[in-house]
This record gives sequence, structure tokens and C-alpha cells, in this order.
Amino acid sequence: MTNKSTSQPHVIVLGNEKGGTGKSTTCMHVIVALLRLGYSVGSVDIDARQGTLTRYIENRQRYQKSSDKDIPLSDHKPMPSSTLDSVKEAQEEDSASLTACIAGLSSNDFIVIDTPGSNTYLSRLAHSFADTLITPLNDSLIDLDMLVRLKDDGMDIVRPSLYAEFVWEQKKNRAIRDGGNIDWIVLRNRLSNIHAKNKEKMEQVLSALSKRIGFRTLAGFGERVIFRELFLSGLTLLDMRETGQVLQLSHITAKQELRRLIESIQLPQLQERAAASL
Repeated sequence: MTNKSTSQPHVIVLGNEKGGTGKSTTCMHVIVALLRLGYSVGSVDIDARQGTLTRYIENRQRYQKSSDKDIPLSDHKPMPSSTLDSVKEAQEEDSASLTACIAGLSSNDFIVIDTPGSNTYLSRLAHSFADTLITPLNDSLIDLDMLVRLKDDGMDIVRPSLYAEFVWEQKKNRAIRDGGNIDWIVLRNRLSNIHAKNKEKMEQVLSALSKRIGFRTLAGFGERVIFRELFLSGLTLLDMRETGQVLQLSHITAKQELRRLIESIQLPQLQERAAASL
């Protein structure tokens, strides 16, 4: 992207407080997209106990060795939480470990961080380092509860949820620490092609909420079996042609969805590369 002696890596954090939204899958596809655009990428798995991103990358490393395919890899670091008994000492250790980890990856153009579906100190700290925060969200009113509390009719906003308040707090922490800003993208994942009343409500509520608490919404990935299949080999949609797999129409559509996500990251040079190459 630029000379690392004069700039810092752009930090992308994948975060929410709910599992099953495609967070690690999205994270891996963002990593590989950036690698294939010619950027160097460091990756961090804050959710080291579950370790989905770490296993995904380990599967990818095994595939590369067994197939002798030259598929790009990130500089990956799993980051377990401190096991110290003292809360204060554990937080100090977590803070020092994450700061050192990010510093160790600072020669890269990008650092991509996957966080757990829970509110931990390490996750909060990771959020505060984000230049871009991507929050995958299943396209359902149940999952919308992670962002907002609604009245019984499912339309009127009562207040932002704890996670939305948590992100707002990390935005303030980031501004205090270095004057930086967190660009927040809510990614509507597992979209259905069927227009339903539920989908219409999601659009209306997210549009109103985005103005209130400051995020951008983007249509993410549709529900596709291929994502679960690719995990076992550590591959992504962007690797399929190189590995000899036949691209179906749904795969091409998913690649277009990924390109839109990469283009949504507000870096002009990245947007130009993504438009030309993905």
C-alpha cells in the first residue's frame, strides 16, 4: 500500500457479540482478498479458545503443503486471553500482549483481527484499535437484537443494544488514544433472494439506526453451502479457479459480494485495485 516507514497498517476488526453470523468466514475472505490484491496482511485471532480463524488458516497451510499450490497466506498470530487470577493483572497482560502483537505485525499493509462472540476485555481492546469495524449480522429480526432494542411491533426503536453502546465506547477510546476514527460497517449476511416482510423491516430499522449511532450498512454474503465446504481445505472463493474447481453462477455472485465489501473500505487505492482485479 505505502512505505511502512511512514505509515501504519490499516486495522480491520471483525466483531459482534453473537456467534453463527459468518464472522470468521467473512474474516478469511477479507484476508485472502487483500492478499490477492497484492497487499501484505497480518491476521490475529482474538477468539483463540474457539479458534475458528486459526483452524481455517491451519487448513489452508496444510492444503498448500499437500497440493504444492502457491496460495497466499497471512502472517497469522493466535491471541489467547490471559489466565492470571487477578482481573487487573490479567487485563494488563492482555493489553501488553495485544499491543506487542500489533506492533510485531506493523510491517504489513493490513492487520485483520477476528474477535469472539462475547464481551471480553481483549475483544474490547481489539475493537478500539480498528480503523474499519465490520459487524456481520444474520438478516433476521432475532439477530438484529444485537444492535437495537425494538418495541413489540418490531418497528420502533427503544434504544441501541449493549453491543452498539460498546462500539460507541470504543470509538471514544480510540479518539482519546490517538485521535483516530472507527468506520463501522454492519454487514447483512446470509441474505435470502426472497423478498419477505422480515427483510423489509430489517432494511427500515437498520436505515434508521445507522443515522442514530453511526454505521454504514452493506449487503454481504448469501446463504451458500460452499462456504462450509471451503473451510475444510482452508480455501476461499478467490482460490477456486487456481485450484481447478469449477465456478458456478452462485460462486461468481458471491465473489461480487466480496468485491463490494472490499470496495466499501474507505481507502481509494484499495477501491481501485478491488474494482480492477477481484
